[in-house]
Amino acid sequence: MSKTIIVSNRLPVSLQHKNGKFEFKPSAGGLATGLGSIYKEGENIWIGWPGNDVEDESQRQEIVEELKKLKMAPVFLTKKDVELYYEGFSNETIWPAFHYFTQYINYEDEYWDAYCRVNQKFCDAILASAQDEDTIWVHDYQLLLLPMMLRNKLPKATIAFFQHIPFPSYEIIRMLPWRRELLEGMVGSDLIGFHTYDDMRHFLSAVGRILGHSNESGFIQADNRLINVDAFPMGIDYDKFANAAVNKKTLNHVKKFKEMLGDQKLLITIDRLDYSKGIPQRVKVFDQLLEDHPEYHGKVSMIMVVVPSRDRVKSYQALKEEIDTLVGNINSKYSTLNWVPVHYFYRSFPFNELSAFYTMSDIALVTPLRDGMNLVCKEFVASKSHKQGVLILSEMAGASKELVDAILVNPNDQAGVKNAIVEALSMEEEEQELRIGSMQSSLKKYDIFQWVKVFMDRLKHVKERQTDLESKAMDSNIREQVVHDFKQAAKPILFLDYDGTLVGFKSRPQDAYPDEELKTLVKDLSGRCQVVIISGRDKETLGKWFKGQQVDMIAEHGVWLKKKDQKEDWILYADVDDSWKEDIRTVMEYYVLRTPGAFIEEKHHSLVWHYRKVESGLGDLRMRELFSHLKYMARGHNLQVLEGNMVLEIKRPDINKGRAALSMMRGEDYDFILALGDDWTDEDTFKAMPKNAYTVRVGYTYTQANYNIKNPKEVRTLLKSLIH
Repeated sequence: MSKTIIVSNRLPVSLQHKNGKFEFKPSAGGLATGLGSIYKEGENIWIGWPGNDVEDESQRQEIVEELKKLKMAPVFLTKKDVELYYEGFSNETIWPAFHYFTQYINYEDEYWDAYCRVNQKFCDAILASAQDEDTIWVHDYQLLLLPMMLRNKLPKATIAFFQHIPFPSYEIIRMLPWRRELLEGMVGSDLIGFHTYDDMRHFLSAVGRILGHSNESGFIQADNRLINVDAFPMGIDYDKFANAAVNKKTLNHVKKFKEMLGDQKLLITIDRLDYSKGIPQRVKVFDQLLEDHPEYHGKVSMIMVVVPSRDRVKSYQALKEEIDTLVGNINSKYSTLNWVPVHYFYRSFPFNELSAFYTMSDIALVTPLRDGMNLVCKEFVASKSHKQGVLILSEMAGASKELVDAILVNPNDQAGVKNAIVEALSMEEEEQELRIGSMQSSLKKYDIFQWVKVFMDRLKHVKERQTDLESKAMDSNIREQVVHDFKQAAKPILFLDYDGTLVGFKSRPQDAYPDEELKTLVKDLSGRCQVVIISGRDKETLGKWFKGQQVDMIAEHGVWLKKKDQKEDWILYADVDDSWKEDIRTVMEYYVLRTPGAFIEEKHHSLVWHYRKVESGLGDLRMRELFSHLKYMARGHNLQVLEGNMVLEIKRPDINKGRAALSMMRGEDYDFILALGDDWTDEDTFKAMPKNAYTVRVGYTYTQANYNIKNPKEVRTLLKSLIH
């Protein structure tokens, strides 16, 4: 029976060793809550590091047994692993890079080696219980290599990955020496999720420019496997915070805190200690606010909670010292006997006290310099049972894409943030209610449970699409049937596309000439059956490359035909007016001038714009622009614009490979037909073939063909099997 395996760096438990035995306290975090509906069912399990360095084998066994009761399994890490993999590569290399703090990136080969080693440890732990039919959901940046490691061992498993931190632009990730390996690791997944469309877009750009995988509407092809990349903004356990805000324990805390603080407006900020959170900048803004607005003295205070994190790292120690100094300066400058501007806590709080802070605060100041999502702002909004309060939110937080009714600010614009606080302090209650109500409605609908459901539903959809494609994959049984039918046939014919089918693509089209193996293969095939080379290439090139071969040829998608036994030169099968070329060429030349590496190929009755040598990303952009431009112009000239493999071709719609292929078969009674092609121009051939024909498209994509085959190498293997 299949199961679901959740994988994260840390297990959702805290582990303590007391009185000679281990105690496990399950985490109350949002992710653990949301995924509880998955890992606690049936044979499902959560795998991760329990958070402690345990070397003793008997203690490890005790932990294994205790965690088993909680539906969890441990991956044990050594102190060295934690130092180099977690504190090192994960948090000194990936974390600063992905949060755009390039000045903090540490490029240590030793860190990278540990990262690879620990990802393999996780893989081994998963493989101990995983099967091909299982679903494995990997979480976050510490395990970027894991999906492909699993794919290599469990090729049929359902593998998903979700990244909880931002994904940087191409300009940032290209700085990492291990960029290719990290991306290749991620594309081992079937579904890759991010919090925002921006993160998704950056990832697709990096995959295109570094790995060479193009995408269509968030779907990419890697190793002939369909992978979906999508945005899934993570929610919170809305009811938990909404209910906590009105329960007795929280309200008692609210009453106690308000008695201590008196009648004043309260700002709340809650962050983990990190340079990405913009804590010093926020303190400076509050300092400036008090300097510019003395009328707020004694009337406005900020509750600032900083949760300790990574305080053994020097940069974090320096950050803590800076925050301490800034807060000390403000309080020493403005405090009175009965008023303290900043109530600063360097610790975490129990849930009900945290809920009380949310409930009693008038303004939440959430201004990270960069954040994947940020759930504090959502927790604040959910806690506003009376719909009174204002959220000031950084544009750099993923949550800003959802919470558009917050006051959105650029955290680097200190004057802008200060003005936002002034606006929030004076906002009418009616407007507060409208804004909070609107945001609550959104958060209630898309909570953590809905996030899990939407993600898993999408994963199911991706697997269904993969299954549809795989159902057309030419397996060994079909190959044997093709070979059998071919060898039994008295009058067989083969229609063979050239580029992308018989040979792979080259950056320069003229370099894709037939090698000796292909020449021999075509010669052997033509001695056994009728072979038709059907290509978009010009007739001069085809004639030169297949000179002396006993093959029929169709050039320029069906404009020119040449039969092996005809003495005369090429026959113009589709004589069309090409007076349209001048106008179209002018437009194409304009795009060539704007696109370094692009060039135009002129055929007798078509024009082709090539962008294989153009910088990835720019080529796609210019192609889309040109495609729209040509589509508009095509209407007036009765032309068709075709998107091929890194090319855009424009020609008459009545010129196509299918029409030409039918003319080749006219008057003949073929008892075996095989048509092979790799792009949209070959779809006309597939559609034109009779029902008993074998039609095969190279590459795994949607097609009119009966079957898919992986690549030109497998095409040659298939063709060789016909004659051996």
